[in-house]
Amino acid sequence: MTVIEVIAEPINARGERAAYANEKYGTHGRNTFDIWLAKAEKPTPLVIYIHGGGFTGGDKSRYFQSEDVLRFLDAGVSIATINYRFMNEPPYGILASMNDSKRFVQYIRFNAKKYNIDKSRIACTGGSAGAGTALWLAFSDDMADESNNDPVLRESTRLTCAGAFATQATYDIFQWDEILGFPLSQTSGFLQMVARAFGFKSAENRDLTKETQIRSDLDFLAKMDKNSSPVYIHNRHKAGIPDNSDDINHHPLHAKKLKEKAEQVGLEAIVYAPEIGIMDPSGKDLVDFFLEKLAD
Repeated sequence: MTVIEVIAEPINARGERAAYANEKYGTHGRNTFDIWLAKAEKPTPLVIYIHGGGFTGGDKSRYFQSEDVLRFLDAGVSIATINYRFMNEPPYGILASMNDSKRFVQYIRFNAKKYNIDKSRIACTGGSAGAGTALWLAFSDDMADESNNDPVLRESTRLTCAGAFATQATYDIFQWDEILGFPLSQTSGFLQMVARAFGFKSAENRDLTKETQIRSDLDFLAKMDKNSSPVYIHNRHKAGIPDNSDDINHHPLHAKKLKEKAEQVGLEAIVYAPEIGIMDPSGKDLVDFFLEKLAD
């Protein structure tokens, strides 16, 4: 039996169809995006939504009906929603998925005139895997490759700001024992989970702790410094001893660790994790924060 993939129409909560739908930004089949253009004569800021799904599922349609999308459009900010390859597809691993999102940031900058985008005012946000990807972009040094034969990859990857919902603190998963105060590394299937995240099919005959380059590439917590993009982090997941993988991946202690690091390096970070008593006194939500940072 042939399985036919149904692609959701990119129509927002007000019934407006994306100005460009299922546009391509790369060669992989999932390198697609939709973009709603704010009505403006001069180039507009852009907010990029990156969906979650553990790097193995999910779709850009996750954000089509978001009320925040309408708030941004009404404030003169354009919106893009993107898909990316999953980590179980070549070249495998979380980094391959995140590199697709990186390419989209560079693609939209290279094509800024076509989409009437101000390439100096670009933000990313998302949930779970999309949140981690947004923070990886926000905390990494500029990954522009000025000598690359592909002109898209010569563009900057820097963001004006980033937002993260139910994020992880780092994708160097060996650090999660300390972050969560839970012996995750002693649980069944841990090494196989790490192997897949690092881009290997199996953990057999491999000391994953010694994969130092991969661990460094994925450790966006270590990349954070005072020159990183300011961030908004929100986690409403339950606290306590994690009962399952969802609790582990989305525990509010991930947000706490990011908050502590931001305070240590002097980076602006609005953090909410109400289940462990973290509430930012500003009361700002994501849209408030982004509009403040994206102001002309």
